Amino acid sequence: MDTEIEDTFVLSISMDSEEEDTFVQGTDAMPDMEADSSSIPSHGISPNSSDPVPGPSASTLPQCEDTPHTSALSQSVNTPHTSAGGQAGVRGSRNTSPPPAKRRLLRSPSPSPGKPSGTSPRQKFRATHRKWRATLAERYIAPVSHSEREDRWRDASEEDERPPPFLFHPRKTPGVQLGFQTEYSPLEIFQLFFHKEVIRTLCRNTNKYAAQRTAAGMKGQWTDIDANEMFKYLSITVYLGLVRPSCIQDLWRRDCLHSFPFPAFVMTGKRYIAISANLHMSDPAEDVRHYQRRGQPEYDRLFTLKPLQDQILTSCQAYYHPRQNISIHERMVATKARIGIKQYMKNKPTRRGFKLFVLTESVSGYTYNFSIYAGKARNPSGNGLSFDAVVNLIHVPTLGTGYTVYTDNFYTSSKLFLHLQSMGFGACGTISESRIGFPKTTVNALPKKVDRGGMRWIRAGTMLFVKWRDTQDVKMCSTVHKAYDGEFVRRRVKSENGTWSFREVPIPEPVRQYNKFMGGVDSSDTLMKYFSMMQKTRCWYVKLFLHFIDIAVVNSFIIHKEMVLARHQKPLTQKRFREVLCMELAGGGQPQESLQVPIQTKGPEQMQNGCLPVPVCKLSTEPHLKASQGRRKCVHCKMKTMFRCRSCNVSLCMVVDRLCFTEWHDKNLKS
Repeated sequence: MDTEIEDTFVLSISMDSEEEDTFVQGTDAMPDMEADSSSIPSHGISPNSSDPVPGPSASTLPQCEDTPHTSALSQSVNTPHTSAGGQAGVRGSRNTSPPPAKRRLLRSPSPSPGKPSGTSPRQKFRATHRKWRATLAERYIAPVSHSEREDRWRDASEEDERPPPFLFHPRKTPGVQLGFQTEYSPLEIFQLFFHKEVIRTLCRNTNKYAAQRTAAGMKGQWTDIDANEMFKYLSITVYLGLVRPSCIQDLWRRDCLHSFPFPAFVMTGKRYIAISANLHMSDPAEDVRHYQRRGQPEYDRLFTLKPLQDQILTSCQAYYHPRQNISIHERMVATKARIGIKQYMKNKPTRRGFKLFVLTESVSGYTYNFSIYAGKARNPSGNGLSFDAVVNLIHVPTLGTGYTVYTDNFYTSSKLFLHLQSMGFGACGTISESRIGFPKTTVNALPKKVDRGGMRWIRAGTMLFVKWRDTQDVKMCSTVHKAYDGEFVRRRVKSENGTWSFREVPIPEPVRQYNKFMGGVDSSDTLMKYFSMMQKTRCWYVKLFLHFIDIAVVNSFIIHKEMVLARHQKPLTQKRFREVLCMELAGGGQPQESLQVPIQTKGPEQMQNGCLPVPVCKLSTEPHLKASQGRRKCVHCKMKTMFRCRSCNVSLCMVVDRLCFTEWHDKNLKS
């Protein structure tokens, strides 16, 4: 039969000589098994002996429906076979001549009578041989014990053991690191982050950068900025988050549609724009020297931000210590700058911008540590970006041990959680099934049509993996929780008749704790978004400078809130906290309960005792500048004047033909 097929048909499948010989001999390449020859016999034909080796009997060999074909295969072993380009072989011997590069097998293009259609001799032989190997494995190979197999998924009815807890050893007492007996104003708390050294550094580097630009041909005249004026600049910057104008110049407009007296009272619009254009955080001379290292390993893209970033981080970690539960997440700072460190994240509300990895306290949302992603790290650990981001944010000498870290599926992995466990930290987070280390077994897996609240879990040492059915499947990994602690959660479900009702469904402990403690970064982002002070700018680092102010203001508000609640008093709202902070910053960094703003009416007694004209500024020593330096617009006639009301702090004219001082006060008394 084989000779007839060989002379008639040609197969286009290529095989090497070894595969062809094994096919011709009726054997297959079986993997080596480490077993004793006496316990596991060999089956097949010995190439060195003409005597056949005992093999499976006809009763044990799986039978095929096509008996003629099976017999033909058995006969092909004992009959000479001529391959393409080779010599006829002898039974029990191998062809020693060099085989050709490719050999062709034979296949019948059409089924012959009495044979099933669509089955070639090789396919039928392979199927028969697979069945024989399966029978051999069942008879001679010992079954694998339950301990050696991969574990199965367990349901909520099976009890889980909670892993031993981590001992909580923080480096400081958790909470605010200030004396609760002293009352701190919003400005005094804010100055913990923007203290005198930070303000001096900003003023010094801004003046140097402005001088450098002036030497390069910058238009306009620059006057050096001091600490008092820098506080006023920060006051208007915080004020921008309260009013949010479409254009910064609108703050200084005087038409009926735009009336913002506070910015004009603090600083002129031209001066504010000039400071924003020349604002610099690092030494310009150091920038030039550092830019020359571009392309070298020691080059840092964030060198311009480092002086302020390091000081802000030091203050964040000095005046507040997080409690046991912390969360790590990414944060986006929106920008349209054309710079390589800008990232794109399609699932974020802010898709394009600077990416920050942030560590926050889970309950309050206090930003304890953060890092700005600037591309590939200089010395990566080889474990991936998410692994390095978490490990770099957790600094044991300043933080302590025993914390529970909550992450999302971007960071969660078995390797990371085991590393945190070796450091003395617990971890919990959502995980993707494609992660290395996630159980691949399907034994007792979560069914596709399970009801809401169904769960499965697997424990591998201290590592717990949980699947839970909510509106979608939720996959969790934890090293500090047990699978199910008997808690329920209320869900709105739809019945078969189409009506909606509430039902209590079981919820795993990792899911419940994750929902409770993962929102630290989101809480911090929400507090910033309410009164964000972001504005359009051409300098990419100004965006991050404004974000540093956001971090300082939100952290200051959290400290104020906890200190006031500790004294069983009512804290300020965030809006009122920012309003008071603006007023105090406008006073040159001096805390005060209230600051007199323009266009503020007075009573008759108060006007008689305090409303007197005074100069708007100190008189100049130059004779030709005494009548012009420091003049402001009159709020009544819009002309320039040198006088203001001492009590109302409003610029008003005192000229023979323009008695705006009297007219304005009469008008406000009547109203």
